[in-house]
Amino acid sequence: MSGPPVIARAALAWSAVALLAAVLLPWYGLEEGLGSGGWIAGLWSTEEAGSGLAQVMAHGRWWLTPVLAALVLCFLVSIAPMTPGRRGTALVLASGAGLVLFAAQAFGVGLRGWNGAWLTALFGELDGRQFGIGAGGTLVLIALLSLLSIGLALRGAFGGDAFVAGAMTAVTASILLFTAWPILHILAQAFQDQDGALKPLLMVERLAESKIWSLRCLAGGGACGVAWNTLFLALCCGIGSTALGLSFALIVTRTSFRFKRMLRVLTVLPIITPPFVIGLALILVFGRSGLVNQLLDWGLGVPPTRWIYGFPGVLLAQLFAFTPVAFLVLIGVVEGVSPTLEEASQTLRADRWATFTTVSLPLMVPGLANAFLVGFIESIADFGNPIVLGGSFGVLSTEIYFAVVGAQLDYGRAAALALLLLAMALGAFFLQRRLVGGRSYATISGKGDAGLPTPLPAAARRIAKWVALPWAAFTLLLYGFTFVGGLVKVWGRDYTPTFAHYVKAFAIERTPDGVIWSGAAWNSFWTTVKLAAIAAPLTAALGLLAAWLLVRQRFAGRGALEFVTMLSFAVPGTVIGVAYVFAFNVPPLEITGSALIIVLCFVFRNMAVGLRAGMAAMSQIDRSLDEASATLRGRAPQTLFYVVLPLLRPAVVGALVYGFVRAVTTVSAVVFLVTAEYDLATTYIILRVINGDYGLAIAYSCALIVLMLAAILLIQFLVGDRRLGRRALQTQGGRA
Repeated sequence: MSGPPVIARAALAWSAVALLAAVLLPWYGLEEGLGSGGWIAGLWSTEEAGSGLAQVMAHGRWWLTPVLAALVLCFLVSIAPMTPGRRGTALVLASGAGLVLFAAQAFGVGLRGWNGAWLTALFGELDGRQFGIGAGGTLVLIALLSLLSIGLALRGAFGGDAFVAGAMTAVTASILLFTAWPILHILAQAFQDQDGALKPLLMVERLAESKIWSLRCLAGGGACGVAWNTLFLALCCGIGSTALGLSFALIVTRTSFRFKRMLRVLTVLPIITPPFVIGLALILVFGRSGLVNQLLDWGLGVPPTRWIYGFPGVLLAQLFAFTPVAFLVLIGVVEGVSPTLEEASQTLRADRWATFTTVSLPLMVPGLANAFLVGFIESIADFGNPIVLGGSFGVLSTEIYFAVVGAQLDYGRAAALALLLLAMALGAFFLQRRLVGGRSYATISGKGDAGLPTPLPAAARRIAKWVALPWAAFTLLLYGFTFVGGLVKVWGRDYTPTFAHYVKAFAIERTPDGVIWSGAAWNSFWTTVKLAAIAAPLTAALGLLAAWLLVRQRFAGRGALEFVTMLSFAVPGTVIGVAYVFAFNVPPLEITGSALIIVLCFVFRNMAVGLRAGMAAMSQIDRSLDEASATLRGRAPQTLFYVVLPLLRPAVVGALVYGFVRAVTTVSAVVFLVTAEYDLATTYIILRVINGDYGLAIAYSCALIVLMLAAILLIQFLVGDRRLGRRALQTQGGRA
């Protein structure tokens, strides 16, 4: 007996694809790519373009032989007559062995032969080497993963559905390869010397420098270490952004303030703003040539100072940037406090202040803890603001940057610092879980709650307004100066209105040969738009597919998979960037310096938001809809695309918008990955700021804000709204 016809044919097709790829495509990567076609002539004669079979037979790379043997075995299993269960078991064993052998040869042999001294001792010196895998090796890997999923489906896993098994295999493999592997790789680099030898004590030496842990600032004898600077800055940012976010949330939900909508708009602006724009605005206002210093010098004779460069400036910029995120975290928590409990407190003769401090505020503790955690992690991961405003105030993110791109070029030190940064982030995460996780704060049950929220006590209302409203006005002022700063010749010296900065950045010339994009910013602009447009749908698709698997499927290791999917989001962007450099700068995946590594960083860094949005939205969709689709003989892909996805449009919009916006505005995660060929808008602006070209930097930043607003509207238009029910369009006369 053969297996189910469709699955059996799929197994045969993938086996044939794997064999053809091993025979007809270059096994290793080509510098000029496949598009040139020059590799065809050297497919059997040259080492660079040789196929997998040619590498074994003509060039002595015997370690590929077991992989090719596994491919032949998969093909034989696919054509042999056997029951579905036996075919599935045989495919799982053959493809699993092929994957293990593929990984063993890929990671075991590198540019200099064996990648470990123990391999040399076991097998002897290796007369050969290998580069990063190319089209042939990649297609073989994909085929082996597909055969593994088909084998699992034939054995009855995931309800015998090959689509679900394939989706699970693809999501798990991609997350392990592009999230877990880079992070584990950076952990290992911190304990290795420049030759790759394992030296555990080297980690201690790298982190024992006085530049990291010095406390001379307390004695007035110099600067504190970058670790203490980072920790103190993060604590201040977490506390400050949480207090400001709570003040905004209380005003919006518990007062009759007339301009609530304007406050909500202010929560959107910093999210679609490049992270260093606020830093630029602070320079325009408080810098040495800023407006405040000029007014003080002109009116009072106070000489200009540089106080904004250092801890005060970085903290101010981070508070402006991250307070809206804290507000978004807290507003739902404030709205979720049960009015019934507050009314019960007042029934027991507690006044409004006692009710607020003993009932309402304690119930907001989870939100306050999460807002603090977000502010803390965002602060330690922030790169744009410290590089713009830091001055002599060093933090770990900038120290990692200079360790990689500076004259020292010490990857081991960068890895050790990144590990310290990761330890801070995870330490804050587990501390928050320990303080909050063991208590219950549930106030929403299945019963209706018809009570009205208790108005804020007069003292709390005044404090919230005194804190939030001046901050909101200052935020509007900074954004106003940001837009104006790109429309004057030289801020602080010549305020003549001009469009010169926009012309310099985005000039277009018409010539007899056609249109020339001659502006200095066009190259990085189009690269950013192209890569963000590629990454956004991939980010949304992978996140929503993972959410569908985690919510709708039951399988062993579900919790572990969910944790790994969130790991890249919880880890600071600077650590992710360094991890990608370490993991993908050497075989088997040599993609550093390409557009592919930037897109992959975008996708796996930002997919967690689409995942969480999808899981939250999918938990509101009853499983009976899936069961109804199955009753009507709808298979898993039909149910997903025609039943579930139309009901997930808000989550789809959120994932697409976040994926695009974060791809355009991110700095820390990609600052190590950009090249002259693939320069991004944010890194280009950072370099302009470092060179003192503030006008061009501001003009470019304003253009990015307009771009992202347009992209958000376009995504909303293309995806549309979710419609729940039959609602006819009512016109005059009551007719549709």
